[in-house]
Amino acid sequence: MNNTLSNQLEDRFLQFGVEVIKLTQQYTKQLPCSVIDQVIRSSTSISANYSEAQNASSKADFKNKIFIAKKEASETRYWLTIVSELIDETSLGPLKQESQEILLILQKIINTLREKSAT
Repeated sequence: MNNTLSNQLEDRFLQFGVEVIKLTQQYTKQLPCSVIDQVIRSSTSISANYSEAQNASSKADFKNKIFIAKKEASETRYWLTIVSELIDETSLGPLKQESQEILLILQKIINTLREKSAT
């Protein structure tokens, strides 16, 4: 992956985490602290692991970090669904959609890694 695309993805994933933090700050009275903590941890972990992958010490390390980022994206989608049920907030749609898109992007990277290792 070229550096420009990597930087754009890293920025996109980082911005997603920031948007999740902003959202949870609006609902601190309606949401249990444990739910807020989980959704913040998983959403910010996506960009943290993606960033670590960009500085991986090996291909295996890169692959591992991308897998972790994908797992965190899946977890974030789950927690956003919980949040949307608890606060009955339809404005969460864009964040839930973004979590799905991030999940698909990371899956595409994983598929590409698999294709490269198979050849």
